[in-house]
Amino acid sequence: MKFEDYRKRNIEETKRKVKESVKSDNFILQTVNNIDEISRICNILIKRLREWYELSNPEYSKKITDHEKFVELIINSKDKKEKHSMGADLSKEDLEPILRLAKEINLLYSFRDKQKEYLEKVMQKNNPNITAVAGYLIGAKLISLAGDLKRLIMFPASTVQLLGAEKALFRHMRTGARAPKHGIIHEHPIVSQAKEKGKAARAVADKISLAAKVDYFKGKFIGDKLRKELEERFG
Repeated sequence: MKFEDYRKRNIEETKRKVKESVKSDNFILQTVNNIDEISRICNILIKRLREWYELSNPEYSKKITDHEKFVELIINSKDKKEKHSMGADLSKEDLEPILRLAKEINLLYSFRDKQKEYLEKVMQKNNPNITAVAGYLIGAKLISLAGDLKRLIMFPASTVQLLGAEKALFRHMRTGARAPKHGIIHEHPIVSQAKEKGKAARAVADKISLAAKVDYFKGKFIGDKLRKELEERFG
């Protein structure tokens, strides 16, 4: 075989391997990271928006704690303010940059919602059992924290239970502080509403671990059954 032929075959083989290395997990990881980054940016900007708007209408900001609702009301009400407000009377020129910031934040919220819709579709298509048990967002975050689905199925349920609580775990190991009972699994409704959250977190982690293995090996759909078992036990 000539060197040039060998080189071409080597390039083609490399291209094939690179293409095959890109899996649904890569898209899940990127989307989860993007959603988290958008949320961080929104939190920074909403803090600035509230401080800015409170110069004119402090009562309005204190009364509406939901950030998305607050942004929408600023956009819709524009220059309206609370009666007997202690805030300064701002000119339209002063209010314009505040309104513009609210609109930009609203666009970011809309973009984040679109990203979540996409993530839900990817999760339902590729990880239906995890999605049924954990919900698409928690399931995607667990895959992201593990690195990919293959790594997730290698973790024991006790590790899955603590994914997302790494800082608290290191603090426990370093200072002897209380050990964490759960990571992002605490966002799961069954865990958050349970009286014994540690017990519920262990049970949810067990079911998620099983669901992940079924998804990885392309087994039959049992997600609804696993979720029902959890709901019957802790409902």
